Amino acid sequence: MADKFAGTWALDMSENFDEYMKAVEVNFVTRKMASVLKPNVIISVEGDAWTLKTESTLKTSETTFKLGQEYEETTADGRTVMTTFTLDNEGKLIQEQKGKVPSTITRELIDNETLLCTCVAKDVTCKRKYKKVV
Repeated sequence: MADKFAGTWALDMSENFDEYMKAVEVNFVTRKMASVLKPNVIISVEGDAWTLKTESTLKTSETTFKLGQEYEETTADGRTVMTTFTLDNEGKLIQEQKGKVPSTITRELIDNETLLCTCVAKDVTCKRKYKKVV
């Protein structure tokens, strides 16, 4: 299952991202910069270690994790959260972030060509679609 997520994914569509960033209390300047970026997400898996790297012209962030193990993460926007990744029975990669404002980010594959990322915080839902590049 993990191999299906591996690869480079380019942002194709983003819906309600600014509202999501407001919900997790990202500051105005960072929100405005992030809202115009078209990042690539690179996912790799080596053994039981996953790496999720987000690259843009402004900033690159990277996190490495093992499924089911909570760890401290500094998000791309500078928040410190306790994060746990899991794979559910439907093959969705779920990222739970516990911090000042809890957030859940669910990544699922559609036809192995699209990575749908659904971000939820408070009563806000954001959807971002990525197309497979490599």
